[in-house]
Amino acid sequence: MSNDAYGQDRAALPAGMGGFAPPGFGPLVRAFSALIGHRTDAGGALAIYRNGQPLAHIYTGSAGGRPWTADTGAIVFSATKGIAATVIHRLADQGLLDYDTPVAQYWPRFAANGKGGITVADVLTHRSGLSSLGAVAHSAEESLDCELMEDRIALAKPDHLLGTPAYHALTYGWLVSGLARAVTGKSMSELIRTEVTEPLGITGIGLGYPSVGAPADFARLAGAHLSVTANPLAAAVLSKVGAWMPGALGAAARCLFIPGFASILDGDDPPVLHGELPAGNGVATAPALAQMYAGLADGVTVDGQPFLSERTHAKIRRVQTYRLDHSLFYFPMMWHLGYHSMPMPGARNAFGHIGLGGSFGWVDPASGLSVAFVHNRLDQLSLPYDQFALSWLLPLVVSGARACRTPDPREDQAAA
Repeated sequence: MSNDAYGQDRAALPAGMGGFAPPGFGPLVRAFSALIGHRTDAGGALAIYRNGQPLAHIYTGSAGGRPWTADTGAIVFSATKGIAATVIHRLADQGLLDYDTPVAQYWPRFAANGKGGITVADVLTHRSGLSSLGAVAHSAEESLDCELMEDRIALAKPDHLLGTPAYHALTYGWLVSGLARAVTGKSMSELIRTEVTEPLGITGIGLGYPSVGAPADFARLAGAHLSVTANPLAAAVLSKVGAWMPGALGAAARCLFIPGFASILDGDDPPVLHGELPAGNGVATAPALAQMYAGLADGVTVDGQPFLSERTHAKIRRVQTYRLDHSLFYFPMMWHLGYHSMPMPGARNAFGHIGLGGSFGWVDPASGLSVAFVHNRLDQLSLPYDQFALSWLLPLVVSGARACRTPDPREDQAAA
């Protein structure tokens, strides 16, 4: 794809950066270069769409021994949750689910241990009282067996946070995949393909390794990962904190930690990419993730049909709970149905989902602007910095989009 077609030639991009961006995105390009361009063995990409049309796509750095390209994807960790939630909304549009209906009506086994009243909306807003990872997975290896985890969570007993927002870091994935399997008989991997990527004409999103012959490349993880949690003393402390500590610290440890979890992230062929982890092992390219979120801004399928109905669009744009999240240190996540609020100046109703390390997908339905940022660095020392990269990337995206205003094709259609 030629950069010239987008109003900025390649020479305008910093050395070593590929892609395209209109002149109004100059500050964003420079900031992105500073964020990504000097990382050892790591790289990343940022893609911006407006009304479903590409506005900018920039990338730089290393994808593990080779340069990052337009088709390089990375593990997006919890940004996977937004992809899985989109599957649920497609099923709701087809009349297979209703947000206010108890999960057990679709998945009878889920009614065990007093869970008969937990609704689909409760699951999507992290209020099902099932955030504890250790309550269902006895080892990190078990957490990679999606059907085993679905069965265990169906039989699990909710904790004292039932009805309260408490981030379900990994259990969320088994809840939504078990629900989806109950009404379709299909795995989440298959549903992502049939309900998201194929209808939207996307290549570059899936769970685990891209399939053989897929156009997307994969960038292995760079950095020291979460090796501190592999230390026996640290692991013992985290286990005890999760088991006995009240309040936000205990809730955070319970939802995030299981002994040996760091080990499934290590190596050139990390175990985390084998199997399905619908809350955490999504692999996506930046354009693919941005295109998916474009579908949540009144997008259409490749056949020209609405991707989601107006009724579903209205529901997912509404904040479902303003209560502080007890697993995320009382942070105001303002949960939507499967996404969280990510307001920015000029885009106060925007939402999306961020993942461990800072990769994210984002949409502002009012402007039709959608954004995705993916990268492959996971390093415990730089994690706080990376995790909040969106706080200064997104304002530059919004201001850059204003500076290079393009016609809305929907306005042209209305005028005709």
